[in-house]
Amino acid sequence: MGGWYTIGVMVGLGTAVGIALSAALRRLPVALAVAAVVGAAIGGAIGAACGVAGAMPLVVGTLRRGGTRGGTATLLGVGALIAAALAFVPILGYLEAVVVLVLGARLRRRAPQTHAGLRTLARD
Repeated sequence: MGGWYTIGVMVGLGTAVGIALSAALRRLPVALAVAAVVGAAIGGAIGAACGVAGAMPLVVGTLRRGGTRGGTATLLGVGALIAAALAFVPILGYLEAVVVLVLGARLRRRAPQTHAGLRTLARD
């Protein structure tokens, strides 16, 4: 297996770190910066960026709908631990980064638009 397995594990661990950081920090620019530093330290900076970008819509949506910060951070922290464990299965480290990113994009697309009703007031 060699190098491909190691890279997959690092990408998977980076994804798990990104998920955990997005739950803990709740701000996209801050979470991306910290995830890049931590991900670079473990060799999975791309996975960490994918984890933050994928999990942030879930965090934002949960908090907007009335979820608590502690509960959100706890549940995503447990999810990040599971993702970290799955990263050691061959190929799953790569798949984690892609799946988290795709699911985040899907959540972002389904999110309601802010001030959607104000467009009618702008018409003359």
